[in-house]
Amino acid sequence: MGKFHDAIKSPHQTFIKKQHIFFVSTAPLRADGRVNLSPKGLDCFRVLSDNQVGYMDLISSGNETSAHTLENGRITIMFCSFEGPPLILRLYGKGRTVLPGSDEWAMYAPNFTIYPSTRQLILADIDLVQTSCGFGVPLFDYVGERDIHFEWAEKTGKKGLEDYVTEKNLTSLDGLPTSIGLERIESLRH
Repeated sequence: MGKFHDAIKSPHQTFIKKQHIFFVSTAPLRADGRVNLSPKGLDCFRVLSDNQVGYMDLISSGNETSAHTLENGRITIMFCSFEGPPLILRLYGKGRTVLPGSDEWAMYAPNFTIYPSTRQLILADIDLVQTSCGFGVPLFDYVGERDIHFEWAEKTGKKGLEDYVTEKNLTSLDGLPTSIGLERIESLRH
Protein backbone atom coordinates (compact mmCIF):
# COMPACT_ATOMS: atom_id res chain seq x y z
CA MET A 1 0.00 0.00 0.00
CA GLY A 2 1.21 3.49 -0.82
CA LYS A 3 1.95 5.95 1.94
CA PHE A 4 1.66 9.70 1.55
CA HIS A 5 3.66 12.47 3.18
CA ASP A 6 3.56 16.26 2.94
CA ALA A 7 7.35 16.63 3.06
CA ILE A 8 10.57 14.80 2.18
CA LYS A 9 11.45 13.10 5.46
CA SER A 10 14.94 12.07 6.53
CA PRO A 11 14.51 8.39 5.45
CA HIS A 12 13.32 9.61 2.03
CA GLN A 13 16.42 11.79 1.68
CA THR A 14 18.67 8.87 2.61
CA PHE A 15 16.96 6.67 0.01
CA ILE A 16 17.25 9.37 -2.69
CA LYS A 17 20.99 9.83 -2.06
CA LYS A 18 21.61 6.11 -2.65
CA GLN A 19 19.94 6.00 -6.08
CA HIS A 20 21.93 6.25 -9.32
CA ILE A 21 18.98 7.03 -11.58
CA PHE A 22 15.69 8.90 -11.35
CA PHE A 23 12.86 9.65 -13.76
CA VAL A 24 11.20 12.99 -14.46
CA SER A 25 7.72 13.26 -15.96
CA THR A 26 5.85 16.31 -17.22
CA ALA A 27 3.01 16.95 -19.65
CA PRO A 28 1.43 19.86 -21.49
CA LEU A 29 -2.17 20.85 -20.79
CA ARG A 30 -3.41 19.89 -24.27
CA ALA A 31 -5.18 16.53 -24.31
CA ASP A 32 -3.27 15.51 -27.44
CA GLY A 33 0.06 16.78 -26.08
CA ARG A 34 2.87 14.36 -25.48
CA VAL A 35 3.73 13.21 -21.95
CA ASN A 36 7.48 13.37 -21.38
CA LEU A 37 9.35 10.84 -19.25
CA SER A 38 13.11 11.29 -18.93
CA PRO A 39 15.69 9.14 -17.12
CA LYS A 40 18.45 11.08 -15.38
CA GLY A 41 21.80 9.89 -14.06
CA LEU A 42 25.01 11.38 -12.68
CA ASP A 43 25.17 12.91 -9.24
CA CYS A 44 22.90 15.75 -10.32
CA PHE A 45 19.93 15.58 -7.93
CA ARG A 46 19.72 17.54 -4.69
CA VAL A 47 17.20 17.74 -1.87
CA LEU A 48 17.34 21.45 -1.06
CA SER A 49 14.81 21.39 1.79
CA ASP A 50 11.95 19.27 3.10
CA ASN A 51 9.79 20.59 0.26
CA GLN A 52 12.22 21.60 -2.48
CA VAL A 53 14.44 19.61 -4.81
CA GLY A 54 16.41 20.31 -7.94
CA TYR A 55 18.65 18.78 -10.53
CA MET A 56 21.36 19.95 -12.86
CA ASP A 57 20.21 19.48 -16.44
CA LEU A 58 22.64 18.86 -19.31
CA ILE A 59 22.17 19.94 -22.91
CA SER A 60 20.29 17.21 -24.76
CA SER A 61 18.11 16.67 -27.81
CA GLY A 62 14.89 17.95 -26.25
CA ASN A 63 13.78 20.36 -23.56
CA GLU A 64 10.29 19.13 -22.72
CA THR A 65 10.57 19.52 -18.94
CA SER A 66 11.32 23.22 -19.27
CA ALA A 67 8.45 23.81 -21.73
CA HIS A 68 5.89 21.85 -19.73
CA THR A 69 6.77 23.35 -16.34
CA LEU A 70 6.78 26.82 -17.90
CA GLU A 71 3.25 26.19 -19.19
CA ASN A 72 1.69 24.52 -16.14
CA GLY A 73 4.32 23.68 -13.50
CA ARG A 74 3.29 20.03 -13.04
CA ILE A 75 6.18 17.66 -12.42
CA THR A 76 6.62 14.18 -10.99
CA ILE A 77 10.01 12.76 -10.06
CA MET A 78 10.35 9.04 -9.36
CA PHE A 79 13.09 7.03 -7.71
CA CYS A 80 13.02 3.24 -7.40
CA SER A 81 15.48 0.85 -5.82
CA PHE A 82 17.23 -1.54 -8.17
CA GLU A 83 19.24 -3.06 -5.31
CA GLY A 84 18.48 -3.70 -1.65
CA PRO A 85 14.97 -3.50 -0.22
CA PRO A 86 12.26 -2.69 -2.80
CA LEU A 87 10.86 0.83 -2.73
CA ILE A 88 9.38 3.39 -5.12
CA LEU A 89 9.37 7.05 -4.10
CA ARG A 90 7.52 9.72 -6.06
CA LEU A 91 7.79 13.47 -5.57
CA TYR A 92 4.86 15.54 -6.87
CA GLY A 93 5.00 19.28 -7.22
CA LYS A 94 5.46 22.42 -9.27
CA GLY A 95 8.64 22.76 -11.28
CA ARG A 96 10.47 25.63 -12.90
CA THR A 97 13.60 26.25 -14.90
CA VAL A 98 16.51 28.30 -13.58
CA LEU A 99 18.81 29.61 -16.31
CA PRO A 100 22.49 30.58 -16.06
CA GLY A 101 22.97 34.26 -15.34
CA SER A 102 19.72 34.68 -13.40
CA ASP A 103 19.53 35.73 -9.75
CA GLU A 104 18.19 32.29 -8.90
CA TRP A 105 21.15 30.70 -10.69
CA ALA A 106 23.54 32.53 -8.40
CA MET A 107 21.56 31.28 -5.41
CA TYR A 108 21.09 27.62 -6.45
CA ALA A 109 24.02 26.69 -8.73
CA PRO A 110 26.53 26.31 -5.84
CA ASN A 111 24.51 23.24 -4.73
CA PHE A 112 25.34 21.40 -7.97
CA THR A 113 28.30 20.34 -10.08
CA ILE A 114 28.14 22.64 -13.11
CA TYR A 115 29.71 21.47 -16.39
CA PRO A 116 30.42 23.40 -19.61
CA SER A 117 27.40 21.57 -21.06
CA THR A 118 25.03 22.36 -18.18
CA ARG A 119 21.92 23.81 -19.79
CA GLN A 120 19.83 24.79 -16.77
CA LEU A 121 18.64 23.76 -13.34
CA ILE A 122 15.19 22.31 -12.81
CA LEU A 123 13.76 23.12 -9.37
CA ALA A 124 10.56 21.70 -7.91
CA ASP A 125 8.51 22.69 -4.90
CA ILE A 126 7.17 19.40 -3.58
CA ASP A 127 3.70 19.18 -2.04
CA LEU A 128 3.26 15.40 -1.97
CA VAL A 129 5.63 12.49 -1.38
CA GLN A 130 4.43 8.97 -2.08
CA THR A 131 6.18 5.72 -1.23
CA SER A 132 5.09 2.30 -2.42
CA CYS A 133 6.44 -1.23 -2.31
CA GLY A 134 8.34 -1.62 -5.57
CA PHE A 135 8.01 -5.42 -5.44
CA GLY A 136 7.80 -5.56 -9.25
CA VAL A 137 11.02 -3.60 -9.86
CA PRO A 138 13.83 -5.99 -10.89
CA LEU A 139 17.26 -6.06 -9.29
CA PHE A 140 20.12 -4.50 -11.29
CA ASP A 141 23.78 -3.90 -10.54
CA TYR A 142 25.14 -0.39 -10.97
CA VAL A 143 28.22 -0.44 -13.23
CA GLY A 144 28.98 3.26 -13.63
CA GLU A 145 28.23 6.48 -15.49
CA ARG A 146 28.68 6.95 -19.23
CA ASP A 147 31.24 9.47 -20.55
CA ILE A 148 29.60 9.84 -23.97
CA HIS A 149 27.83 13.15 -23.25
CA PHE A 150 30.98 14.82 -21.96
CA GLU A 151 33.08 13.55 -24.86
CA TRP A 152 30.43 14.88 -27.28
CA ALA A 153 30.25 18.24 -25.50
CA GLU A 154 34.04 18.67 -25.52
CA LYS A 155 34.25 17.76 -29.21
CA THR A 156 31.30 20.04 -30.06
CA GLY A 157 32.81 23.04 -28.27
CA LYS A 158 31.17 26.12 -26.78
CA LYS A 159 29.91 27.60 -30.06
CA GLY A 160 28.67 24.19 -31.25
CA LEU A 161 26.77 23.67 -27.99
CA GLU A 162 25.15 27.10 -28.33
CA ASP A 163 24.12 26.27 -31.91
CA TYR A 164 22.76 22.88 -30.79
CA VAL A 165 20.65 24.51 -28.07
CA THR A 166 19.32 27.00 -30.62
CA GLU A 167 18.39 24.17 -32.99
CA LYS A 168 16.96 21.68 -30.47
CA ASN A 169 16.00 23.35 -27.17
CA LEU A 170 13.88 26.45 -27.80
CA THR A 171 10.50 24.68 -28.11
CA SER A 172 8.96 21.37 -27.10
CA LEU A 173 7.81 18.63 -29.44
CA ASP A 174 4.34 20.19 -29.25
CA GLY A 175 5.63 23.68 -30.04
CA LEU A 176 5.56 25.12 -26.53
CA PRO A 177 8.32 27.62 -25.72
CA THR A 178 11.03 26.68 -23.24
CA SER A 179 12.59 29.09 -20.77
CA ILE A 180 15.68 29.27 -23.00
CA GLY A 181 13.44 30.05 -25.98
CA LEU A 182 11.69 32.87 -24.15
CA GLU A 183 15.03 34.23 -22.94
CA ARG A 184 16.31 34.31 -26.54
CA ILE A 185 13.17 36.12 -27.74
CA GLU A 186 13.51 38.65 -24.93
CA SER A 187 17.19 39.27 -25.71
CA LEU A 188 16.31 39.96 -29.37
CA ARG A 189 13.81 42.62 -28.28
CA HIS A 190 16.54 44.51 -26.42
